[in-house]
Formats: sequence, C-alpha cells, structure tokens
Amino acid sequence: MRFNCMPEKISKAAIGIVFCLLGLGMVVLGLTILPYIGLFIAVPFFVLAFYFFRSHLTESCEIKTGS
Repeated sequence: MRFNCMPEKISKAAIGIVFCLLGLGMVVLGLTILPYIGLFIAVPFFVLAFYFFRSHLTESCEIKTGS
C-alpha cells in the first residue's frame, strides 16, 4: 500500500521555516530594539525549528531500509 506523504513533509518543513523566521525576527529585535530580551526569546524559536526539522515522519512515511 502506498501512502502520500508529501503533505506531511511540506507541513513539517513549513512549520520549521516559520519558527526559523520568528527566531531571526527576534534576533533582529534583540540587536536593535530589545537588547538581551529579544535574543533570549529567539533561542526557543530556534530550538523549536530544529525540533521540527529533525522530527520523524509517521511509520507509514518512513523510508524502509533492509527487510
């Protein structure tokens, strides 16, 4: 049985990109308007982005290796 995993891959990448953009926005705010506070808030966004980029797909969408 073949499953369509493209929507799951796209949503995972989109959420990761959104968190990266939010993190970059907080870094810019931290460097310009809110020193230290913006940088402190940016770290969780980057951690969340890393989590979503590294998260595994469901078992039906995993690449099977071996038997």
